[in-house]
Amino acid sequence: MRWTLKPEPDSKLISELSQSLSINSILAKILAQRGIKNFDEAKRFFRPSLEDLHAPFLLKDMDKAVDRIETAIKNKEQILIYGDYDVDGTTAASLVYTYLKEWNASVATYIPDRYEEGYGISYQGIDFAHDNDFTLVIALDCGIKAIDKIEYAKSKGIDFIICDHHKPGSNIPAAVAVLNPKREDCKYPFDELCGCGVGFKLIQALEEKRGGSLQNLIPYLDLVAIAIGADIVPITGENRILAYYGLQVINSNPRSGIRALINQVKKKELTITDVVFLIAPRINAAGRIEHGNKAVTLLTETNFEKSLEYAEEIHTFNADRKELDKLITHEALRQIEENNEQQNFSTVVYCETWHKGVIGIVASRLIETYYRPTLVFTKSGDKLTASARSVSGFDIYDALEACSKFIEQFGGHKYAAGLTILPENFQAFKKRFEEVVSKTITKDSQIPEICIDAEIDFSDITPKFFRIIQQMAPFGPKNMTPTFKTSAVRDNGFGRKVGADESHLKLNLFQADNTTTFNSIGFNLGNKISQTKNSFDIVYSLEENEWNGSKSIQLVLKDLQ
Repeated sequence: MRWTLKPEPDSKLISELSQSLSINSILAKILAQRGIKNFDEAKRFFRPSLEDLHAPFLLKDMDKAVDRIETAIKNKEQILIYGDYDVDGTTAASLVYTYLKEWNASVATYIPDRYEEGYGISYQGIDFAHDNDFTLVIALDCGIKAIDKIEYAKSKGIDFIICDHHKPGSNIPAAVAVLNPKREDCKYPFDELCGCGVGFKLIQALEEKRGGSLQNLIPYLDLVAIAIGADIVPITGENRILAYYGLQVINSNPRSGIRALINQVKKKELTITDVVFLIAPRINAAGRIEHGNKAVTLLTETNFEKSLEYAEEIHTFNADRKELDKLITHEALRQIEENNEQQNFSTVVYCETWHKGVIGIVASRLIETYYRPTLVFTKSGDKLTASARSVSGFDIYDALEACSKFIEQFGGHKYAAGLTILPENFQAFKKRFEEVVSKTITKDSQIPEICIDAEIDFSDITPKFFRIIQQMAPFGPKNMTPTFKTSAVRDNGFGRKVGADESHLKLNLFQADNTTTFNSIGFNLGNKISQTKNSFDIVYSLEENEWNGSKSIQLVLKDLQ
């Protein structure tokens, strides 16, 4: 692990924030690092308000979208809500469907099959709409590059409204309306919305046009918060407001389907981290193992008893996904060892029987062992398909472009991509990809990095300090949980390995000049117990630990040396 201290902000700014907010300089520094420059910005950060959401009609084409939907409802047209099969797509489809259902619209949902249709709008989906007399399709979390598909739909007499957040190509589809804050000709003030976030702006505009209040839309924010967490968008600006209120809904009065999922995880209060690691994978498992429709059925169900049944089915999919993920990861690691590829600059593995729905997860798992650009291939029809995942600072999209003569098609971005190749090109592609990575990857990109917000002593960790850190939540990209470094700590002698396989590390830590002792847990740090005999340095975050009704501050160790 590389330990990197974040740059020190301007000392004058730290002093001003410290005085105006009555907080110590460490907390002021953390706020300054997050782009907060004055009291008013800090107030908006700590007290998110729905009043600070942007007007939905600032999104280009929003007026056209609202007019077309109102016309469809007035004329009793059939409307199809078309969502992608991942968490963002299924929550977005569920959100717009339940809202329009409230207005007695004639509405149904459609989620493409991950394996038969693939990502985005499909010809099969358009044919379904035509065969079942749908004249308006609202596409969510997809469609921004579906130029040919939209033309095909028009030839069938079907109008499309596209709600997407992915980067557009040089041309925009000729739909009735294309809502996407990343459009170059769109002046919307915040361009980091997820697909479900764009769907929320659509219902916000519909509600506003009807003279309704923003308060009426709060019950829909449980879906938006889940999508924000799962899609790894920055938790800043509007996303922070939506996630903040969405978590309140999740923890107080969630919709029936989400309540059924919470029932399974058995936690009193969920954070955004819980949403990402406990709720989102269950929703995602439906599309990975069975069909994304299963997730929409759960998220739109109003009867709690039925929701419990659907949640149980999804729980089974998630258990199957975990088993597959574990099995394939084990097989892939063995393949790397058998081929003596431990010292390679890249990982490229293949087995024709690996499940297509989990190869992306497996690629991420392999990076935990071999920190390097990784591709996991499986067979798909008469071709090979792969999920690619990268490491910090390495652009895997550029690397794939350099191998394009061996690739049938690929797409994605800097850190994640998907590709298809012919079986006979696999070995040549693998060799070329290794050559490209070995020549272009930097030394820093070969070692995982921990970014440290501040160096502190244990004496700095007071109840007030921790309380203010907690108020910086919800955490996520561009607002990560603060990470601290403390030097020369010691274990009180009772440190031990814990967990079924003893892979975790449990310590009781103190500093020589301080009597305060903190319990700490280091996940997957069990092999570092030999380094705890004398004094050592630690990097960690803070969390609240509850045991036998008693609450205390616990350190979550990220590394020690």
